[in-house]
Amino acid sequence: MILLRRIFPVLLAALCAAGGAQAGGRPVVVELYTSQGCSSCPPADALLGRLAQQPGVIAISLPITYWDMLGWKDTLASGANTRRQKAYAAAMGHGGVYTPQIVVDGVTDVVGSRAAQVEAAIAERRAQLTGVAREAARVEADSERAAEAARAAPGALSIPAMPAPPPGWDPIVPVSLRETPQEMRIDIGAVPGAHNATVWLFQLRSAVSVTIPTGENAGRTITYHNVAGDLRAVGVYHGRALSLTLPKKTGVQHDGVAVVVQQGGYGHVIGAALISRPNYYAEQ
Repeated sequence: MILLRRIFPVLLAALCAAGGAQAGGRPVVVELYTSQGCSSCPPADALLGRLAQQPGVIAISLPITYWDMLGWKDTLASGANTRRQKAYAAAMGHGGVYTPQIVVDGVTDVVGSRAAQVEAAIAERRAQLTGVAREAARVEADSERAAEAARAAPGALSIPAMPAPPPGWDPIVPVSLRETPQEMRIDIGAVPGAHNATVWLFQLRSAVSVTIPTGENAGRTITYHNVAGDLRAVGVYHGRALSLTLPKKTGVQHDGVAVVVQQGGYGHVIGAALISRPNYYAEQ
């Protein structure tokens, strides 16, 4: 049993996914880079709203700043969102940035208005995570059977060779969140392996409607979903259990919090969790 756990520690970690585990062990993170000054963005904004209602998806809208020159300054945009998108472009080997862009779990990017391609990218990533979780469950079952056999006939146990995980499979790192009016508690479980991951905190506003008087979307009222009002790195994860207690940042309105654990800062997502609290404002 111990030998099996050493052979497949990454897969076994999938069994530990915390807090309402989704099919595949954890939710898929979908980031939309958008702008109120972008005429091709409203269909992507509407799509993100639908994705935000899907089980097993953490959908985040990140309005960027570089289209402010088109005649309307985006009222939700931040430089942090723009820097994050540019970092993705560098990590993925792209020559530049564009809107609307959807990044799926830090793995791939898709034009945000192409619903079928976005859904396909999410389904592909979910299938990968489901494969990790299923293989972990199979290995755990084999491990338990081997342990039973060892107890029944000590010294007679033969451990079969186990295959290596398929290329491109990522670990499933358990993340749990607990929020009080004073602080946020983040607990991240241990997963053996060479991890150098950034822990990102997103404070979210679930729905913000904006009437745009000028620019490419003049005269339109658009609702943005799970808008990142604050984005910051709060820790580094190296595979050991990690607990973070963060004081509430004053002056930031939000009714949801997402935490994303991401290899190398802008690589593959390996852990994620969301607290959605529509009654947040009423409790303050």
